Amino acid sequence: MLTWAYPAFASAALGLVLLLLLAGLQVQRTARLGRRLGQRVGRLAWKLPLRLVAGALLLLAWLGPALGVRSQAVRTSGLDLWLLVDVSHSMDAADVTPTRLLRTQAALNELVEAFPADRLGLIVFGSEASVQCPLTYDQPALQLFLSTLSTRLLPPGPTTLRAPLDLLLTRLGPASAPAPAVGAPPRATAAVVISDGEDFGENLEPVLRTLSRTGAHVYAMGVGTAAGAPVPAPGGKVGLRDERGRPVISRLREGPLLQVAAQTGGQY
Repeated sequence: MLTWAYPAFASAALGLVLLLLLAGLQVQRTARLGRRLGQRVGRLAWKLPLRLVAGALLLLAWLGPALGVRSQAVRTSGLDLWLLVDVSHSMDAADVTPTRLLRTQAALNELVEAFPADRLGLIVFGSEASVQCPLTYDQPALQLFLSTLSTRLLPPGPTTLRAPLDLLLTRLGPASAPAPAVGAPPRATAAVVISDGEDFGENLEPVLRTLSRTGAHVYAMGVGTAAGAPVPAPGGKVGLRDERGRPVISRLREGPLLQVAAQTGGQY
């Protein structure tokens, strides 16, 4: 089946008429020149057929002919991706340069650019969890929230991975998104947890079992090193110290992150 990308046949016909008119003028000019030189027109105008063929082919190419191409509607389903970011004080540790949180911000900006047609949301957590940006297609708005991430966003306290996962569950309910159109495929949901893995909260088993039943996959990204680094105090002038006066060292704890990914069908 022959199809046309730009079926402007009226414009093409006008162009063909103009081409023939120019060819006729060229023949007349060549004939006058031949009479002056005493030569036959055919010897001077042998290029004219080639020019006519080239012009006609250019017009044909402009119409965009295609053979064997047909349009077909394709139904696709979008992705809802939640970013769960640890903003506890331990994320100011500098065992990865420049700090854990700054490295996280750089990685998240690259991740956001990889999902230009999907909805993304942002949850921050430490001693508690909060929705920093609801699901949105507006990538510049989300990147603005990412640029303002700080360990001072939430009250100080022991980090809990349970809080952001509980909050994520509330956002997976029917109220979190409008109902899909009739016949439309459901939207897939996923989450990415970015943390150093330190968890001083409640048991994760109940919330992970519930998450696994929703079909949402949670992926985990660890930030930090096994050797760790001192945790700066608020203000960054001195490091935090424990009750014995020793520097508080924060280390990457992969165990909780591996558990989250394994029990929800994600990856670490």
